[in-house]
Amino acid sequence: MRSPRLAALELRRFGRGRLPRAALVALLVLPLLYGALYLWSFWDPYGRLDRVPVALVNDDKGATASGKRVTAGDDIVAGLRDSKSFDWHEVSAAEARRGVENGTYYLSLTVPADFSARIASSAGDSPETGALQVRTNDANNYIVGQISRTVFNEVRSAASTKASRSFLDRIFVSFADIHGQTVQAAQGADTLAGGIGKAEKGSKDLADGLADAKTGSGKLTQGIRKLDTGAGTLADGSRQVAAGTQALADQVDGVYAEVGPYLAENEKTIGDTARLVADSAQTVRGNLGVLVKTAPAAAKTAHAAADTLDEVYTARCSADLLTDPVCPDLKKARDAADDVAAVADDLNTLIADQNGDLKTLDKNLGTLQTQARALADRAPHLSEDVAGAVKKIDKLNDGAAQVAAGAAKLHTGLGTAVTGATGLDSGLGKLKSGAYDLNGGMYRLADGSNTLAGGLHDGAAKIPDYDKQDRDERTGVMSDPVQLASHDLHKAPNYGTGFAPYFIPLSLWVGAMVAYMLIQPLNRRALAAGSAAWRMALAGWLPVVAVGVLQTAALMAVLHWAIGLEMVRATGTVGFLFLVAACFAAIVQWLNARFGAAGRILVLALLMLQLTSAGGTYPVQTSPGFFNAIHPFLPMSYVVSALRRLITGGGLGPVWQACAVLVAFTAGALALTAVSARRRQVWTLDRLHPELSL
Repeated sequence: MRSPRLAALELRRFGRGRLPRAALVALLVLPLLYGALYLWSFWDPYGRLDRVPVALVNDDKGATASGKRVTAGDDIVAGLRDSKSFDWHEVSAAEARRGVENGTYYLSLTVPADFSARIASSAGDSPETGALQVRTNDANNYIVGQISRTVFNEVRSAASTKASRSFLDRIFVSFADIHGQTVQAAQGADTLAGGIGKAEKGSKDLADGLADAKTGSGKLTQGIRKLDTGAGTLADGSRQVAAGTQALADQVDGVYAEVGPYLAENEKTIGDTARLVADSAQTVRGNLGVLVKTAPAAAKTAHAAADTLDEVYTARCSADLLTDPVCPDLKKARDAADDVAAVADDLNTLIADQNGDLKTLDKNLGTLQTQARALADRAPHLSEDVAGAVKKIDKLNDGAAQVAAGAAKLHTGLGTAVTGATGLDSGLGKLKSGAYDLNGGMYRLADGSNTLAGGLHDGAAKIPDYDKQDRDERTGVMSDPVQLASHDLHKAPNYGTGFAPYFIPLSLWVGAMVAYMLIQPLNRRALAAGSAAWRMALAGWLPVVAVGVLQTAALMAVLHWAIGLEMVRATGTVGFLFLVAACFAAIVQWLNARFGAAGRILVLALLMLQLTSAGGTYPVQTSPGFFNAIHPFLPMSYVVSALRRLITGGGLGPVWQACAVLVAFTAGALALTAVSARRRQVWTLDRLHPELSL
């Protein structure tokens, strides 16, 4: 009998009663218990974390930094509630502790009372880090504790980033303030440099003006000295004239009664005396003219020097520049020049007006000269004019006394003027030297102020000045300088999709294992009839393959339409699973055919080895060395790798490799089953009386 017919006869047995049919249905849906139920139970656990009760304790009291209120604890609580990462229950610290202990809450997160204060301390002298306190209890659930570490690391990172942004923003604001203040300082330095430049020019003008004033004061001193010398001569001459006229008047008045008789005898003496008086008056008048000519020029020179100093002082020392270091010296120079001008004015006034004394003196001298010459001319005739002469001599005596008094006063005034002019000349000499020294210092100060202004402008250009947008961009980068540019080439949409490549082959293996509990691995009729070994192997394998195909179809239909498994290559996935079911059926058939009842235990043991070494949950490299060693030699390792590419996408290299491996395992298992069938055709005592029967 052919193998397909034998296989059909084996399946037909399940249609002979209710119990066999129920067993066949159970056999078909059994993989659903492993595949569909398992995947359904944790299809998307991370998407349902908002159902996990977690205690949240906010003891933060807030703080104040830079005049702003900091409530970092409230911000974190608000962010956690918005994130819906867990089912947050805001409770007291004691209640949270009890809840985690008795299992009411899987874990707790506590924001300590000084959290904001520590965050705000970044702006002070002793910065401290804030610490969030997490309490877990693995006795409640170990996985939740592991998940919470990931979630809370994200919370900590977000809180740290926000605190860093606040701290860095204050730094950038400080940069802007420093920049603005440096710009103001640079502008002030520019103003200072301009003012010092003007001061340097003013000091140069001052020095030049003082030099001119010094020259004028020298000339003034020399002129006044000449005036003083002339005034001295005038005073001496006027005194001599006054003494002579007085003596003459005394003699004339004393001997007037006796003069007449003797005039004839003294005519020559009188003539000589008159000529002497005329010559003296002429000399005095000549010196007085020199004094009159020199005094106005000296007064003009003194006024020019005083005006120059006043202009320099007014231009250089206005009300807003009184702090200029040269102003006090300028004021002294101006006052001294004004004093000299006043002295010169007094002298000029004395000479020009002096209550008419000088004019009267000159006039009297002229009169004296004229009268004296007239007297000399009239001397031979004095006896005739004696009466008139006495009167004229008395009048001459009065004029001479007045001239002497005026000349003495003039000489005294010119002496004082000589002293003042000498002091002025000496002071102006010192002021000139000081002014040139000041000009040199102001030049160096101007050069230094320009250097200062340039340095401040360069410094201001190097100090960053960030506006709000720049600050936001830079604080964002510096508070979180490293970003993770994650790109998932073939992302599984949920937890269940990621684990489907692991649980689907598990369910198919279990399906094949249970199928061979109901279906004989080797057909007894074929064994009794002495059929060919390969026919018997195929006859025992094909019914389970058919069941495996139905199991696969039922499993994938439920996973896709009921649970929501999306496959990138749905047709390829189903076709590949048909091959997997055939391979698993061949392997389980051989173990049962070769080892009998013990083979069932070996099937279960082989399943365990494949589950632990296939890398279905964690990468196999993380497992102990034993599992890494057996990983390449078990078919489920290749099945898991191929299903990942078929369900979530990627290159098909592992798929073709898995197909080749499965075909090789299938062919090898069928060959070994044929060998076992050949051996089973020979009856032994062990077969007649087995030691163990299941």
